[in-house]
Amino acid sequence: MLPDAAELPQAEPARGGRFAPQLVWIIPLVAALIGGWLAIHAWLEQGPTITISFASAEGLEPGKTRIKYKDVDIGQVKALALSDDRKRVIATAEMTKQAEELLVDDTRFWVVRPRISGGNVSGLSTLLGGTYVGVDVGKSGESRRQFVGLDVPPAISLDVPGRRFLLHGSDLGSLDVGSPVYMHRVQVGQVVAFELDKNGRGVSLTIFVRAPYDRHVAQNTRFWQASGIDINVDASGLKVDTQSLVTILLGGIAFETPDTTTAKPADENASFHLFADRSLAMNNPDTYAESYVLVFRESVRGLRTGAPVDFRGLEVGEVTAIHLDVDRDGKDVTVPVEIRLYPERMRSLSRNHRNQPLDSARLMANFVERGLRAQLRTANLVSGQLYVALDFVPGAARAKFDPSGQPPELPTAPGSFEELQKTLGSIAAKLDKLPVDKIAADLRTALQSLDHTLKDVDAMVRRIDGEVTPDAREAIADVRRTVEEARATMQQLGAAVAADSPLQLNAGAALREVTRAAQALRTLADTLERHPESLIRGKQKEERQ
Repeated sequence: MLPDAAELPQAEPARGGRFAPQLVWIIPLVAALIGGWLAIHAWLEQGPTITISFASAEGLEPGKTRIKYKDVDIGQVKALALSDDRKRVIATAEMTKQAEELLVDDTRFWVVRPRISGGNVSGLSTLLGGTYVGVDVGKSGESRRQFVGLDVPPAISLDVPGRRFLLHGSDLGSLDVGSPVYMHRVQVGQVVAFELDKNGRGVSLTIFVRAPYDRHVAQNTRFWQASGIDINVDASGLKVDTQSLVTILLGGIAFETPDTTTAKPADENASFHLFADRSLAMNNPDTYAESYVLVFRESVRGLRTGAPVDFRGLEVGEVTAIHLDVDRDGKDVTVPVEIRLYPERMRSLSRNHRNQPLDSARLMANFVERGLRAQLRTANLVSGQLYVALDFVPGAARAKFDPSGQPPELPTAPGSFEELQKTLGSIAAKLDKLPVDKIAADLRTALQSLDHTLKDVDAMVRRIDGEVTPDAREAIADVRRTVEEARATMQQLGAAVAADSPLQLNAGAALREVTRAAQALRTLADTLERHPESLIRGKQKEERQ
């Protein structure tokens, strides 16, 4: 039997809010909050996006190549693209928040790879960990987002204390970026850059000297190339000078400041001249130079531009140019040689004249009047090099100095080889003209006449012998013995000057040997002037033929 519907319990609806929270929605809500917090944190921690222009994308991989500063990751390369002109590669990189302050105007970027430069090896860690982009933070206060990457890493970081200086030289030699810079054989810096001068006549180098050594660079500091080995032979013996083994192989620069109390410290980027060696660098600087011309009428083989000009053994100038002058008729050929003299090197060192101005024109005029002449002399018999010597020549022909010439001309005199050839030629000519046969004939005639005279004296003594006293007879005997001795002497002299006598034969042979010796010396002088190296190597094949 079914129960009555009135007896059944009635359902009552639960009463509550329309939007009452449910436990099932708690989990999505928490996840959304966490995601939002992470998104906001990532947005707050996100650093700037920059672009770096490189010559090549070698070693760069988007999403892998890191950007490091002092081996700390501060960014990552995200994309690579070609520039509009397709000459460079544009790398887009995302940097960290802490790297924002590092992105200033003079910050530098480069790709770190294994490199060997100037004797230094860098980037070996990339052999295992892969290449990365290095950063050198600048000191500028201006922010920047677009950069041009360096082709090679900088030699010196911008945060290393010290100063840079500029050097100008005639050639680079064996120097390179990273070559060491020495002071008293202590490495205090290195070469950071070099370039060819705009006029193409030299090179300019930038060096960096670390602190505190940079304070030793003064306004009068001298720099020179310390590459290789400097060998010097003087009166004290053989001297070998070098800075270190590195300079022998890779080159280097050394500097020194002359002892003076008035030298002021050099400013940043001060300019200096780079000399070829220490001896040139430490010479007193020549602030004034004068040009002269020398006209030679002899061979100048072995004379080169830059050859020294010395005055009594002291170098006072150098040869600047060598020309050949032939007149229109071809009757006269001369060799004008231009020289540069530094009159300050001939200034009087006495206390009374040290500070007086130098009148070089008057000085040269007085010297020329006293016999000052320019000569070509041999500096080295092995190499055949010549130099110009200024010295007073005894018995030199009178000459006048004209200071109005452009340039003025200094009189010349034959050089050592020229004088030797003339002397030998004169001796040979005189020996050839010597009348040896006539002298011997005259001597024989004189001896024959003397022999007849002695015979007449002997006959006269015999006649007188029978008419004088015994005492006088003894005196006459002495005279007779003297006459006999004189006759014997005359006979010996006659035999000596005979045409076939050993004396005359030996004398003739001796004169011929002297003549041949003079000719041989003349030939030797000519050979040494043309081929001085024959002292070591001997005659060449074409000369022997």
